[in-house]
Amino acid sequence: MNRKLFLISITAAALAVGLFSQPIVSANDTKSNAAKEVTFSKDIAPIFYKSCAECHRAGEVAPFSVMSYKEVRPWAKSIKEQVAGKVMPPWHADPNHGEWANDRRLAQADIDKIVAWVNGGAKEGDPKDMPPAPKFEMGWNIGKPDETFSIPEQKIPADGVVPYLYFKVPTNFTEDRWVTAAEIRATGREAMHHVIVFIQDPKNPTRTDGNLLAGFAPGEQPTTFPDGYAKKIPAGAVLQFQMHYTPNGKATTDITTIGLKYAKEPPKHQVLTRPVLNTGFEIPAGATNHEVKAFYTFQEASHITSFMPHMHLRGKDFEIKAHFPDGTSKILLSVPKYDFNWQTYYVPKSPVAIPKGTKIECTAHYDNSVNNKYNPDPTKAVRWGDQTWEEMMIGWLSYYNDGAAPAKPTDKPAAITTSSEK
Repeated sequence: MNRKLFLISITAAALAVGLFSQPIVSANDTKSNAAKEVTFSKDIAPIFYKSCAECHRAGEVAPFSVMSYKEVRPWAKSIKEQVAGKVMPPWHADPNHGEWANDRRLAQADIDKIVAWVNGGAKEGDPKDMPPAPKFEMGWNIGKPDETFSIPEQKIPADGVVPYLYFKVPTNFTEDRWVTAAEIRATGREAMHHVIVFIQDPKNPTRTDGNLLAGFAPGEQPTTFPDGYAKKIPAGAVLQFQMHYTPNGKATTDITTIGLKYAKEPPKHQVLTRPVLNTGFEIPAGATNHEVKAFYTFQEASHITSFMPHMHLRGKDFEIKAHFPDGTSKILLSVPKYDFNWQTYYVPKSPVAIPKGTKIECTAHYDNSVNNKYNPDPTKAVRWGDQTWEEMMIGWLSYYNDGAAPAKPTDKPAAITTSSEK
């Protein structure tokens, strides 16, 4: 074979290989692209059902539902921005301090999948790929309650100031009950600042420590306990509802109800909840980083089961630290960017051991300046008060005592306040 004929043969062979192999490569690429295509039905709905549907469904606090593609699609761009920026799902605890059983953060793989879905056109995919929708019993996140208790219907005006309202609802229990889950639902939620339900023991009606049953505030999740943990409602107890309404420009009505689920037998651990608070502070007008502290010392060896910071609109950050009897200290919770609209109970994966004599130090910072876009009035000094435009400083602790004896009133939180401008 001469050189010219050899080159022609090689070229023809190469063309033949290219021609015949090209369809095969394209088919593989198509299959690969199809495999990588992210759709709502197959890939995104399972994430939303698991991590978002509790709030993002009809009748709940979120502005839209994630229960169907039709409901989600108009919000696709916004969802991408909120998820990629880790604004949603809301979670404000510093990951450097503590591991949390109720951590709402999405895994990075789920974030990447949602971003890819939106970038790829937010396609629905095959509806047959949809997972079963989560079921919510009669609207309750805890499932159908064993029993419910409600306050009378309240009329909330469109404007003005509504003072705290208190309602006593008898339980008529003839024996002690152990609560494993509690959820508060309000029909006038748009005008709700908070609800707190306390247990009034008929044998000790003036006791204030450890008697909080459950609460509701913006973003707060229902109270649930694992096996072996529960709160006690004594026989003959009364449930006292503390209602804080904030008129929002539209008159409405409200019926607030608490739903309870009971343990079939007494638990291993009785859970108590108490505040660590400071009511004696004053935040100067214009202060950008005013510091307020509160303390509580455990008189018995205990285990903390949850933490919840509470401030109002000027709240900036919150830290809970334990000072142990051996001289060591540890940050138990750090919330570097407090958000009044998302108040969360932070539940550690394992209860935190608290030796007798451990001092709990709560530190909060407030921004009372023009830099705080939520500040009602940066020209005025602010003190403790019930209303939203005033301020509070509370670190709620849920815990159980290691011994058999119930919690006892101990030292009162110190009223210490300092200012630290940074």
